Amino acid sequence: MRLFHLTTCLIATLGISFNAIATPLNFSDPVERPALLTGSSIRAPVMAIAHAGSTLIAVGQRGHILRAASSDSTWHQVGAPVSTDLVAVSFPSPGRGWAVGHDGVVLRTVDGGATWTRQMDGNEAYKIQLAYYEKLGASGDATAQREASRLKKNASRTPAWPFLDVWFRNDSDGYLVGAFGIVLHTSDAGKNWVPLTDRLDNPQRMHLYAIQGDQDDVYIAGEHGTALRLDPATGRFRSMNPPYTGSFFGVAARDGQIVIYGLNGHAFLSEDRGRTWKALNTGTTQTIVGHTTTPKGDLLFATSGGKIMRLHGTSIDFDEVGVAKAGEIFGITMFNEHTAVVATSVGPKSVQLSNQD
Repeated sequence: MRLFHLTTCLIATLGISFNAIATPLNFSDPVERPALLTGSSIRAPVMAIAHAGSTLIAVGQRGHILRAASSDSTWHQVGAPVSTDLVAVSFPSPGRGWAVGHDGVVLRTVDGGATWTRQMDGNEAYKIQLAYYEKLGASGDATAQREASRLKKNASRTPAWPFLDVWFRNDSDGYLVGAFGIVLHTSDAGKNWVPLTDRLDNPQRMHLYAIQGDQDDVYIAGEHGTALRLDPATGRFRSMNPPYTGSFFGVAARDGQIVIYGLNGHAFLSEDRGRTWKALNTGTTQTIVGHTTTPKGDLLFATSGGKIMRLHGTSIDFDEVGVAKAGEIFGITMFNEHTAVVATSVGPKSVQLSNQD
């Protein structure tokens, strides 16, 4: 989900809007164009990977979605209604899942990733936000008035802003985060979305790269040291004030522990919901790009350069347990107790793990 490659893609996407490059006469909007089904898709970049029950789902460039039974890890491409880049995927249950990406695209599946429908795109996301803030602004809410004004000023650009991560607590309750601090929430499986951008301690509109929850808590990580926790009492995402101003590309939350991680191998642990932090000994300067949980409950992390590292129990030291020798790495999930699967620039790849005792 959410690293140098994504930032580069984001700049390129926004650059098209900012520079007003002329649209070719034969241009076909990737939001409206289904992904091309091709045998080479299994070797093309995939940006994120997740479990849908006993099935693995990987999403990537040009709308490619790959599916494999976790019993044999034989990948095949399935159809997608868009050919925009997809960068994140979330399955709260084996059947229901969401994938998000560039141009504000949100895809949904109800059959474990076998088929997908477009639930929203950037134009719809823009209209949802503008209508919401104009309605609030009409009642005298000054913050909402400012949000509506900002959206109108960026009307030609906003539909191109990508969503960079998606997380669903269950089949109904979920969140989207993305460029320029955008956050949307649904409590009805995406039939309706509520903007939360005005409820963040994010005055500089930093890009938000990752979101994850733990029980009633929801956490967000982003660029330039952005780390936020939802305050249930106020409905506002408050800064957790981490001791680092570099970008965070992921957040892992489990059993009251939070790990935020990202640029140059930096990772920090909090055991009190983000009030205090301690640095973790990652043993690397490679950017940490993703995490998963092992069957034994340990956290497993992947770096952009292919290192697979484990954080065991309450330790602050990472152990290297594998190396992915396949292009640049973007995400990770488990295949079985001794094998991880990583999303890479040359497709999904399996990695044998060691030292799992």
